[in-house]
Order: sequence, then structure tokens, then C-alpha cells
Amino acid sequence: MLSIIVALLVNLLIETSVSFSVVVPGDPVVAHVGSTVILPCWINPPENAEALEIRWYRKEFSNTFFHYKPGKVPDMPVEPYRNRTSLTPRSDQSGGLKDGDVSLRLEKLRVQDEGSFRCYVSGESSYDSEEVDLKVTALGSTPVLFLKFLDDGRVNISCKSSGWHPKPSVTWMSDERRVLHPGGVFYSREAHEMFSVHSWTAVSRSDAQLVSCSLSLKTGELKDGRMDIQGIVSSDSSGPWKALFFTLFIFALLGFGLVGFFLYKCRPGNWNSSSGFMYPPTRVLIFLICFAGKKPDKEIVGDVNIEEPRKHAVEITVDREHLHPDLMVTKNCKIMRDGPGYDHTGEGFPYELCAFGAQRFTSGRHYWEVKLTQENTPPKNYWLIGVVKHGNFTVRDRSALTPSSGYWFLCSDGPNGFHTNTDPPVKLSLTPRPERLGVLLDYEEGQLSFYNIKESKHLLTISTRFSGTVVPLFNPGAGDQSPLIILDCTKPVKSAEESSQPLLSNNSSNA
Repeated sequence: MLSIIVALLVNLLIETSVSFSVVVPGDPVVAHVGSTVILPCWINPPENAEALEIRWYRKEFSNTFFHYKPGKVPDMPVEPYRNRTSLTPRSDQSGGLKDGDVSLRLEKLRVQDEGSFRCYVSGESSYDSEEVDLKVTALGSTPVLFLKFLDDGRVNISCKSSGWHPKPSVTWMSDERRVLHPGGVFYSREAHEMFSVHSWTAVSRSDAQLVSCSLSLKTGELKDGRMDIQGIVSSDSSGPWKALFFTLFIFALLGFGLVGFFLYKCRPGNWNSSSGFMYPPTRVLIFLICFAGKKPDKEIVGDVNIEEPRKHAVEITVDREHLHPDLMVTKNCKIMRDGPGYDHTGEGFPYELCAFGAQRFTSGRHYWEVKLTQENTPPKNYWLIGVVKHGNFTVRDRSALTPSSGYWFLCSDGPNGFHTNTDPPVKLSLTPRPERLGVLLDYEEGQLSFYNIKESKHLLTISTRFSGTVVPLFNPGAGDQSPLIILDCTKPVKSAEESSQPLLSNNSSNA
């Protein structure tokens, strides 16, 4: 009888020694879209978990997406967690599995990952599980403000932004920190389950000063856009000024009609002495219009003579030492695109996919050209081109890419159009989409100019003040068929009609 009691006590002691409980944090884990997060989970009392079975699943036990078995290689995680999960210590002080730490590392976070994750641990005689709550946030784009004058004397201001999760709160304020009542707030769901927001408010013209639209998350993160509308309101024509405007408009139409008549008389066959009604003063005026309006035969038709900025052409190559790991670049360091393994799940444009020029500038004028299409493929929808202060080689998100931080660029964001990173940002509608872009850096004048080479058009100039060393900035975006190609443009080149020689060597045509 005594031996039976002793055996029962020994067995009870053994079971007690191997029993454990699973522990997780009480508060939700909060992380940004596209980031890497650790879901903490450990057993108590601490013991070596290498001999235990570990599962991570969402709703049902049968839907396990990560499975660790003692002495075996962990099963390949199922989609959509493949190549995104692994066991990792929850802190630098943790000893990992040997200390009972079974925390899960989840990479390339998506909005769809939000919710509960269950951590399950089992041994030979004990098991337990607990849930970790994950909150996913996405900080959207800087709000863009639009202005419209109303018939009742007020000014309507619209505020638009995209790429948010969850829905942001909208706050309108005047320059006196007075909260303005919004006329409405409209949310719409975008791709990847994120939200765009459109809000508007109306203010009196007499009270209109600096108006701001602020979008914020519960985490305290926010983005705001501002508009100083006092000057716009004061320049609005009303009353007698409108009458004067229409009067001048009518006179302008008459003037254009007269000029058209005179230009008609400039046509061959119309300039002769048989025009009976043409008195000498009239003939003199037509002569002046005809010959004063003639242009030199060699002047390029368009907004700008592209050969002028090309006088400052320099050779540009990519700096391989500071290249994003998910970019592919050819040996000549001139052609780049997103790599086949790059999976962009972040918000909006992939700003992190940056490459930097190897050439450094501290003075003077410097010009280079970039090709944005290949034969039989449409022009690129996504790209970012500009300059950056040397040393700013780590790009994480849009909020850090400001002129005050040393970034100046023009970005093509697919269906979202073209924009600069100035404050406030400038949105452009460029038709047709540029196939070849020219960039002119004028360091002393503090100007960065962009040109559509094919159309011989000046697109825009960003005015700023450069300091220190700046280098070219490139980002080919993700998902386009065509790569981004830095062209050899060391001297003025001939037009396509004058020369059939390629601008790039054959070995640089395959990205």
C-alpha cells in the first residue's frame, strides 16, 4: 500500500514539473503597414521549448499557418504567410526557445493581417494557448487642399488624402486655432483595404486666413495640409472689376481678329500692290506684323529649346554601395527596375526603392536624361526622379521625403497622377505621359527643372536653396513592364530624323 502511494506522489510531482501556461501581453500590438512586427508569446514557468510543439493560427486550429515540431524542420507556412513568418526572441534579453520564448515574427505587414493570432504550445502532458491582438495602421498621404468660391460670398475648401487605415479623424482649423465645422466627410475603400478621405468646409471671405485640414489616427500620428487663402480671396474679381474684365476680354477678341486679318494678308499672293483698299499706313502695319513675327528657321518648335539645357549634360551612373536590396541594376549602372522577389504590400508608392547617383554636386549647372519606356511597351506609370542631399540613403516612407530633409523630386504615382514633394505638394496633369525626361540642376539659383524631351516641353521648376552636396535620385517604382534607363547624354544629340544611332549600347538594353 505504501509503495502505491509513493508511486502516485512521484507521478504527481513529474506532471507538476512539466505543466506550464502560455503568456501574452494584455494590450494589442500596433504596427504599420509594410513593417515587421513581433507577436510576443512565452511559457511560464520558463523552460526549454525546443522539445514542445508550437502552433500559430488565426480562427480555427485546423487553419494553422505556422507549425513547429520537436526535432523537425518547421512546416512551410501556408499562404498568405509564406516567407513572412519565423520564430524569434521577443527582446534582446530573451534567450529564445531555450527560455520558453515562442514569439512569432511577421514581416511585410498587410491590413488583412489585423486581428487575433492564437499562440498554442503543447507537451507530453500539458498544453495551453492564448490570443495576441494585432492592430495594423497606415499613415496616408499629405492632404491636398482645393479652393472654390461660392455665390453666397463664402469660400469652399476641399481636403483629399489616401492610403489610411483605419479611417482617420478629420479636423479643420483656422490660423487662430479655432476649430471649423466640416461640411462633410466621405470615406471610400481603396486597394489593400485602405481608405481615402474627402472632406470640405466653407468659411467667410472676410474671415479667411490660413486654413488647415488635419487627418489623424488614434495612435497620435497625423498629416496636415494648409492653405493661405487670404491672398487668393483679395485677388478675386467682383463687382465693377468683373465688368472691367469682360470689357477687356471683348477688346482682346477684337484685337485677335485684327491680327488674324493682318496675318491672312501675309500669305503669299495677298501681299501685292493691287489691293485697292490698302492705304499706305495699312500696308506699313501689315509689313511690320508679317516680318517682325518671323522666327529663325533653325529654332525648335515648342516651349523650350532642349539643346540649351543639354549644354550642361553630365554622365550619371548609380551608386551600387547605397542601392536598395530589392532593385536590379545592370553592370553599367544605368538601367534599373524592381526585382522579381520584391512584394510591395505597403501604402501607395514604394518610396523605399531608391537608387542614388554616384556623381556629387556642390555648384554649377548639371543636366541628365532618363528614358521611361521601351520599344513596344507603354511608358512607365510609376517613377520618382530628382535630387537628394548626399548621405540621406535610408528611405522609409513619404512623410520623411521633404525639402527640409534634403529631398526634391517629381513623382509619377500611376492613377494618382504626378506630384512634387514641395510644401504644399503640387499636383500636375501631364498629357501625354513623359517617355523621356530631362532634369536640369542649377545649384546656385536653387532650381530643379524637368522637361518632356519628346514634346520639347518645360514641365515645371522647383525653387529652393541647396546646401552641401546633392546627388541624383531615382526610383523605378514597382510593377511596370519598362525599366528606368539613365541615358548617355554627354553632349547635344541629334534628333531622330538626323540620326538612327541608338543612345544606349546594346549591353544596356536588358534590365
